[in-house]
Amino acid sequence: MSATFVGMPAFPVAAREALANSQQRRNLAHATSTIRAKRAAVVAEVDDWEQLRLAGAAIKDNTLLHLDEQLLRLEESLTARGATVHWARDAAEACAVVAEVARGHGVDEVVKVKSMATVEIGLNDALAAEGIAAWETDLAELIVQLGDDLPSHILVPAIHRNRAEIREIFLRHMAEAGRPAPADLTDEPARLAEAARLHLREKFLRAKVAVSGANFAVADSGTLVVVESEGNGRMCLTLPEVLVSVVGIEKVVPTWADLDVFLQLLPRSSTGERMNPYTSTWAGVTPGDGPQEVHVVLLDNGRTRALADEVGRQALRCIRCSACLNVCPVYERTGGHAYGSVYPGPIGAILNPLLKGVGVDAQTDSLPYASSLCGACFEACPVRIDIPSVLVDLRAQVVDAHRPSAKPEALAMRAAAAAFGSGARLGALERLSGLAGRLLGSRGRTAPGGRRLLGRVPGPGAAWTDTRDLPRPPAESFRAWWSRTGGRDE
Repeated sequence: MSATFVGMPAFPVAAREALANSQQRRNLAHATSTIRAKRAAVVAEVDDWEQLRLAGAAIKDNTLLHLDEQLLRLEESLTARGATVHWARDAAEACAVVAEVARGHGVDEVVKVKSMATVEIGLNDALAAEGIAAWETDLAELIVQLGDDLPSHILVPAIHRNRAEIREIFLRHMAEAGRPAPADLTDEPARLAEAARLHLREKFLRAKVAVSGANFAVADSGTLVVVESEGNGRMCLTLPEVLVSVVGIEKVVPTWADLDVFLQLLPRSSTGERMNPYTSTWAGVTPGDGPQEVHVVLLDNGRTRALADEVGRQALRCIRCSACLNVCPVYERTGGHAYGSVYPGPIGAILNPLLKGVGVDAQTDSLPYASSLCGACFEACPVRIDIPSVLVDLRAQVVDAHRPSAKPEALAMRAAAAAFGSGARLGALERLSGLAGRLLGSRGRTAPGGRRLLGRVPGPGAAWTDTRDLPRPPAESFRAWWSRTGGRDE
């Protein structure tokens, strides 16, 4: 079994521990500053960058508004191309589909394209429980897997490791999973990449089943899209006989023309490149070319919960570029593990509570507070997710989830909401207040300026009036005065 985020402490506790790791802070500072500089250079080349951001946000919002229609259209297109579509309400259902396909082909291993969705659902552990090894083929994911570690970044899961640490991981653990690392391995990037390539090549050539995610799913043609920089994805998507793709339902876009916008936004925002070195597209089964059995698992796992949140649903625009992580001062100092989830950083601070719901566990409830609200994440986001606004709204939800329902303040606020929510009820309350004002007459005191105040109120209201002035109710309400005078001065 691999390491897991289950049981992670709340963010303040985990962050305090992470801050004590000076080597990790140096690794993160170097990596994020390098990515920021590359991104800034390629974004500056695009004159209409803001228009592209607006277009990306608009396409995503419109798709989410009609998500049910687009998903059915995607299913129809995929099925027509020979793919088998499965619907998974949660992680357990999605893992069960993948395991069933693997068992059906009698395999004890699968190769994987880097996929946030499969890490989200704990697929590797679920397959391991069935006696099936899931081999990560992305270089950073391989480092994490061999080191029995956890991913700490959306784009670069091993961003918290430096070259010397990676060399030690390869030398110590690569032989346990297949071809060992060369005994004379150095920490030069080219040598490390060569060791990984030789280790993975034998897995690519013998694997019968591959598992992928998808960056986008084009509804009108049933096309799935994976963008990557190493070529491992291309190997997984073309060599095995069977391909299973686990795709979040928010990844759908209506048309191929819509995809054009995101293929400009994503590489610049993620790797600081004008385009990805490898952009792989596939649509169902093509006889004699690529996998001859294709399964697509459309994953919910809390996404419809997020869709129901009027403020938070914009998080489903996310294209997993990680730009918000690279500009976040909190992430740069604490790293991704402190967030206790496969989705770290600013987007993780909103996505995790939206997918899971607040009030469920202390770790998730701590995430909306894992931010200084500086706004750098919104400025960097290629699809204009207003993360600070969602964070503030989620903080309110966390407070409400833990607010005692029988507390006098909560009862008073609910009563006030009921009164102000109805004109008839408000009018009745004003008449009652006016009656109280006439009955009280001259009781109380007069403050400077002529304001008439009540004295100390007995009972539960005493604590309030001990520190605040309570105006005496007027003998006549505004509505009554208006009805009587028509607004004319008397």
